[in-house]
Amino acid sequence: METHAHSTEAPSSPGRQRLLTIYLNDHLAGAGSGVSLIRRMARTQRGTPAGPALAELAGEIAEDRDSLREIMTALDVPARWPGVIMGRLAEKAARAKPNGRLAGRSPLSDVLELEAMRLGVEGKASLWRSLRTLAGNGTPLDPAAVGRLLDRAERQAAVLERLRVDAVARTFAGGAEAPARAGRGRGRSRSRGIARHPLSRRAGWTS
Repeated sequence: METHAHSTEAPSSPGRQRLLTIYLNDHLAGAGSGVSLIRRMARTQRGTPAGPALAELAGEIAEDRDSLREIMTALDVPARWPGVIMGRLAEKAARAKPNGRLAGRSPLSDVLELEAMRLGVEGKASLWRSLRTLAGNGTPLDPAAVGRLLDRAERQAAVLERLRVDAVARTFAGGAEAPARAGRGRGRSRSRGIARHPLSRRAGWTS
């Protein structure tokens, strides 16, 4: 019986561009959903101990989405808006996920939203790692700029994890906020440091 081995050849240049277009648009759709979710979380938690951190994250995550759009432009990757819109619709549909209450907001919502946001930021960090591999490898991306985005994503994930632990303690153990929150101030300082650096050596993402 004749068998056929799977091809291990690398895609052609047009094939690579098509795959990159699919990949970046998937992340752009996820970024749009993430911006919508974190902004809603910041509004919901306004006036609570978690409010300032969520408001800061909302601003940063929106900036990260804009950075992805700039990167796509630099790489000649068009934004496929139907996919972005579907991502937004999926995020809105996720609000109907059971949270233990038929009406109103449950404390469990805080835990579920923080877990979803943490997973989204981890996915974004993987995107920046992928683009860091491409940067300087025949692409116009600045490796240092992509590295700063990765550093910020890792810090965002750490902040979200602290907030998640606090929410778990409140929801399931009836406890106070976790002491890990004390390190949050240092994270904000790093964020401001990143913001002072340009994302590229010139106005765009070119080296």
